[in-house]
Amino acid sequence: MSLFAFAPSRGPRWPLALQAALGIGVPIAVMTLLGQPALGYIAASGAFTVLYVGSAPTVDRARALPLIAAGLVLSAASGVLVAGSPWLVSIGVIVVAVVSAALAFGFRLGPPDPLFFVLVFGLSAHVVAVSDVSPLVYVGALAAGCVFSYAVAMAPLLAPRTRMKSARRLSTLLPGPTLDTGARVLLLRVAIVAVVGVLLGLVIDPARTYWIVGSAVAVIGVAAARREAFQRGLHRMLGTVAGTGVYAVLALLHPSGLWLALLLAALQFTIELVVVRHYALALVFITPLVLLLTGAATGEIGAMDVAGERIVDTLVGAALGAASGLLHPRAVPEGR
Repeated sequence: MSLFAFAPSRGPRWPLALQAALGIGVPIAVMTLLGQPALGYIAASGAFTVLYVGSAPTVDRARALPLIAAGLVLSAASGVLVAGSPWLVSIGVIVVAVVSAALAFGFRLGPPDPLFFVLVFGLSAHVVAVSDVSPLVYVGALAAGCVFSYAVAMAPLLAPRTRMKSARRLSTLLPGPTLDTGARVLLLRVAIVAVVGVLLGLVIDPARTYWIVGSAVAVIGVAAARREAFQRGLHRMLGTVAGTGVYAVLALLHPSGLWLALLLAALQFTIELVVVRHYALALVFITPLVLLLTGAATGEIGAMDVAGERIVDTLVGAALGAASGLLHPRAVPEGR
């Protein structure tokens, strides 16, 4: 995972990129035209649904993605239930991180594993706490976004050739629950960074614990190796700092309405094209996307103090996630 080289291509990414872009852009555009842009920003989070099992055939994703959507909705519902109580949110971040990681690793879900369940939980609690959106409306809007994104992901089934493929059993697609040695270490790392990240967040700002923990979980990924942990942490730190600069430039344009929908869709499309080949470069686009989406949902779009906070949170979380890689044994050189 070099900072100066791209990983080999794993096949065409544009279909998944297009699905993700539509999943985030269309709800914002439609709800903006209907005079309810805030609901569109919430529903756009449902686009996270299509980011899972992206390499599987559509007939297989048809069975797996409803489980992802249910997990995201449950995470959001849990977040809004404890919104307004920093202590309960902090405890919830730990619980959601550990439970979602155990399920993701146990059933070999694959990237992005528990990351978005943690972020959806924290973001839901934060938005409901600082806005006038009711908890029920928030969960309903996010659930609608998940349903729309699922429909977008299933669009290829309109082609007869796609429907003719035999679907694997869900137990074959997501085998488990089993935790091998590597998965157990990954789960232990998630538990440790969740607890330590929350404690650090309580010192820095209790409202931001979910971002610190999410950054640490993102660094852990699925690589059960010490070197990959440090490399991924470095990528996240540098990519986030550069991405914040991109956000600063975009924020000066004060995007809103349909322009914001188009901008977020373009960012999401680009992210999915590059994320498997260069993590740091992907974060240059991920950071402004998340900051713009969060800012739009909370009415704080363009706030540079929020961008500065995100840099601090990400640096702390990425360093924590990279340091947890020390739990993996040092690689033994070949020939020994």
